[in-house]
Amino acid sequence: MPHSPPQVIRSIAELRQVITAARRAGQRIGVVPTMGALHPGHLSLVAAAERECDLVVVTIFVNPTQFGPHEDFQKYPRTLDRDLALMSAHRVDVVFTPAVEDMYPPGAATMIEVAGAAEPWEGACRPGHFRGVATIVLKLFNLTQPDVAYFGRKDLQQTLVVRQMVRDLDVPVEVRVCPTIREADGLAMSSRNAYLSADDRRAALVLSRALFHGAELVRGGEHDARRVLAAMHKLIAGEPRVKLEYLAIVDPVTMAEVGQIDSLAYAIVAARVGTTRLIDNEPLGG
Repeated sequence: MPHSPPQVIRSIAELRQVITAARRAGQRIGVVPTMGALHPGHLSLVAAAERECDLVVVTIFVNPTQFGPHEDFQKYPRTLDRDLALMSAHRVDVVFTPAVEDMYPPGAATMIEVAGAAEPWEGACRPGHFRGVATIVLKLFNLTQPDVAYFGRKDLQQTLVVRQMVRDLDVPVEVRVCPTIREADGLAMSSRNAYLSADDRRAALVLSRALFHGAELVRGGEHDARRVLAAMHKLIAGEPRVKLEYLAIVDPVTMAEVGQIDSLAYAIVAARVGTTRLIDNEPLGG
């Protein structure tokens, strides 16, 4: 059943007025930070916020500071009208979609640098990416003042970076991580899937197949991470359209590689399929 359309807010001053009123009324605020181009993965986060909060805020902002100089900032899909239509099945109270110059006014010179879990994998492949993520997330937390913020587990390392920032800077926000949502054939939902050609879309399935195979091996009693990784590598190597950037089995708190899968670990992967960069992960053991 469609809900009333959300209040679409573009100005920081107007957002502050709404948030101040909600705080005075004692409302529990939930925020779902996104870059738009919404899909069912995003909507699962919206549904969680809808269940648990009085005021649901979805932010839509394609954040330039988390893109590298040769990445896809300019072509990243911007589909606000479609996004608003998709949200009509949920109770979304506010959609905050600011301009770049409002979020980064002239002279802006402060960025948030998170070390530790931010440094390997995505941090190494995309220098500066998590600095941009942490900065925009903290700005959005300051503006929306949420009790709970909702993120998807597909971006596992990002969730660890946000949690580290929240702990270290004493930000009064609960970071809720919700399960990865997949297509029926296993492909993790991502806004960048729209870039995939039909052939690349088929080839991309090898990533989730490899992750699921790793999880199956661990369930079957294989705990040596090297052997599990070797089996996953073999699967991916059979798909010539996929160029692997990294494949690892890591501790879900530190992102450090593990040698023995004796407790919960995650298999993580990043690869280029054609010209599209995809990431995914899957829990192993635990």
